[in-house]
Amino acid sequence: MEAPCDRLNGIRGISHLEWIMGKEGKRTPELRVIRGSLSCKMSLGNLQIVASPKDAPPFRINAFAFEEDTFLVMSADTTVRDPEESMVRIMSRLMETRPAVPGTVLVRGKDPLQFLAIVHDFNEDPSFKEQWVLSALENILRASENLQLRSLALPLIGTHYGFIKTERFADLLDLALKSVTLQHLRRLWLIVPSGTARDMIRLLKDRLKRGGTVGPS
Repeated sequence: MEAPCDRLNGIRGISHLEWIMGKEGKRTPELRVIRGSLSCKMSLGNLQIVASPKDAPPFRINAFAFEEDTFLVMSADTTVRDPEESMVRIMSRLMETRPAVPGTVLVRGKDPLQFLAIVHDFNEDPSFKEQWVLSALENILRASENLQLRSLALPLIGTHYGFIKTERFADLLDLALKSVTLQHLRRLWLIVPSGTARDMIRLLKDRLKRGGTVGPS
């Protein structure tokens, strides 16, 4: 019987479950339990995918991805401050602001970078679409490659503010991983709710193994 990742704290000195993915995406029968932080991980070619809670980063991160809307309202600073410029100037800038395109990714900051995944458009009904999430996931991976990043932190985009279930996110991530060639990215951290790391890796492994994942309609 396989030891669930979320119960490994009860085994002295053991708190990390490693899944092994063999060549051509085939799972080997080997299941290894190793020392480390409470998380689950698998290997896909040269890419190590680790699922763990947000307070348990498994390695140093080069870039964090965030769920965002076309006008960047979701990441806006809500602290009330005295304006440093006139209200006329502020209103002029707002009127000149062009919305980002759903499905695209904006790069901000540095060390670590911030990837703003545009997956919400509050001027649309519905304001959220699976195709935007898939496009954003693909663009996040492409941006990581273009910038030659080695590690990336990725929340389950669309599962918190959108209507996507965790199982469907695994479908979309599977499609994104199969559509983007990764040469530089070596470590992918999936930020999951506490207690769900094992389930997330199971879902992703099942999809990578079986193939034929259905894309957004």
